[in-house]
Amino acid sequence: MNRTAYLPQDIGPNQDGTRLRIQWKDGHESQFAPRALRIACPCAGCVDEMTGKRILQPESVPADIHPLAIEYVGRYALLFRWSDGHSTGIYPFQFLRELCPCPDCQLD
Repeated sequence: MNRTAYLPQDIGPNQDGTRLRIQWKDGHESQFAPRALRIACPCAGCVDEMTGKRILQPESVPADIHPLAIEYVGRYALLFRWSDGHSTGIYPFQFLRELCPCPDCQLD
C-alpha cells in the first residue's frame, strides 16, 4: 500500500449519520461503526501495554456509543471523545486504514 493510502482527505459522518466515513487520498473510502472503533481503542486502558492483550470488555461498551468530538493529533492520528467518557485513545491513520471493514481491505 502506498503512503497516500494512510492519509485522510475528508473525515465526517456517512450519509445517514450512523458511521464515521474517511475518504483517503488514494480514493478509497472507509466507513466505521462507532462501537467497533471504540472497542478497537489502542490506548493503555484498553490494551495491556506489556502483553498487547485487549483488556477492554466489549460488553461494557454501550450499543449506542458515539463520538462527541473528533480531533486531529498532529498529522498522524485522530482522537475520539466518546459518549461513555473515554478519550485517551489515539488512533493513527495507518491503524484506522488497517481496521477498514470493507471486503476489499479484509482480503489484504
